[in-house]
Amino acid sequence: MSSFIATARQQNADLRQAIHALPFNRELGQGVLRQGRFQHYLIQDGLYLTDYARALAALAAKAPDARLIAQFAENAAGAVHFEQAMQQTYLAQFGIDAATAQAAERSPTCLGYTSFLLAESVTGSYETLLAAVLPCFSIYAEVGLAIAADAVPDNPYQAWIDTYASDEFQGAVRAAEAAAETAFAHAGSLCQARMLALFQRSVEFEWMFWDAAYRLETWPTAQYR
Repeated sequence: MSSFIATARQQNADLRQAIHALPFNRELGQGVLRQGRFQHYLIQDGLYLTDYARALAALAAKAPDARLIAQFAENAAGAVHFEQAMQQTYLAQFGIDAATAQAAERSPTCLGYTSFLLAESVTGSYETLLAAVLPCFSIYAEVGLAIAADAVPDNPYQAWIDTYASDEFQGAVRAAEAAAETAFAHAGSLCQARMLALFQRSVEFEWMFWDAAYRLETWPTAQYR
């Protein structure tokens, strides 16, 4: 296998297409997504980003050289700063008060995704953790560009679209993908297989995350508390 990104994309082609076709993403691009669904997404995304930043910080600690340590430490700080900015702007813009966001609990899907990443942060190698965190870069880059290309004018979700279609975000994605290519090229066959499997699992979680937001997912056991 010569290219990690090319192989991972090919192996997940159907799933990636399914992500683009999700009602959440189609309706967001059309500007008709119900605000309640976007509110659910924003709250869960804020919770997710806190743990994603922890995973990126762990990746920086595992990185093999100073340049990569700095790169992923910057990514971790960026995830925290984005979560803070989202709390200050997006939440208020879409009618969510800070107390509601802070009191929220992770949905089953959000908890599953973050637990998966944090477990890999503890038990995995630099190469495998990089593969696990990469889809949050790559999938959002794909979706952001695709939605930006077709979004209706005066889209109420334009600020979100612009964030992930921006040159700054796309550049961060390319840097992360380049790091993954290098790691994959120097890994043994077992590690390469593990990297591809972890990448796929994270792509599956990305699909689940948007689907959960559209369904307004809650804990089905909440009635017994």
